[in-house]
Amino acid sequence: MILITGATGNLGSSVVAQLLKISTTDKFIVTSSNANGVKKLIDQGLNARLANFTDISSLNQAFKDVEKILLISTMDQNRFEQHKNVVDTAKAQGIKHIVYTSLAIKNIQTSGVKDLMISHFQTEDYIKKSGLTYTILRNTMYADALTQVLGENALNQEINLPGGDGKVPYALRREMGEGTANLLLQDGHENKTYNITGSASFGYQDIAKVISGLTGNTINYNDIPEDDFKGFLKQIGFPDFAIYLHSGTIYDIKTHQYEIETKTLEELLSRPTASIETFVKELFNIN
Repeated sequence: MILITGATGNLGSSVVAQLLKISTTDKFIVTSSNANGVKKLIDQGLNARLANFTDISSLNQAFKDVEKILLISTMDQNRFEQHKNVVDTAKAQGIKHIVYTSLAIKNIQTSGVKDLMISHFQTEDYIKKSGLTYTILRNTMYADALTQVLGENALNQEINLPGGDGKVPYALRREMGEGTANLLLQDGHENKTYNITGSASFGYQDIAKVISGLTGNTINYNDIPEDDFKGFLKQIGFPDFAIYLHSGTIYDIKTHQYEIETKTLEELLSRPTASIETFVKELFNIN
């Protein structure tokens, strides 16, 4: 039996959608961290359990009769402690294999969001030291995040960000969910670490060019100073943590931290990932 954590989240729901296409509901269990989420999953006809990462008793109940866990990382600032609880409970329950969604980045030590993202690599190390069979999926940046980064008026305004000429091998969240679900049902991925990335990398200048071509509007990308960007975020009411996360992530793009391309996701999907034109059309509802 395979257990999927965070099944009401964006990535988790994409994994479940693919599992429903290629498997049957008696082959997997889905979890949520709260009762409302569990009810939502049950209403969809799924075998759902409560799994609160800060509540060991709920984890013990959720992990019964499970052989493999997909641990989808949380975004909480104490997520290493949460993930540690999952790993410890999995080991205590005799679970054989844990699949963890981590981060594809060149050097976490020089990252602008090191303080938050280093927990991915602490989790990786903890899983490996636990003795459990593991598969680490280091995911690139979701193309879907562009709607937040560029804003709802991206089709009509210039792109002003401090991203330099950095590029990212974006992939749609639904593609990552599909590839992850396919991997869960395959053998041969034991004790391996993969970078899960799109087939090609793009910068903000590429995105501006594609939006211009698709809409007929002239959209330019302007590489603005980081302090100007932080000041703008503060002006529109972003809290300190959100400013840190947004500006630090774009700093990592500028310093080429995400420029890692592999064919692993292509192989899991049996096709290339969506082109820049495809995901821009999809994300920004361009006909």
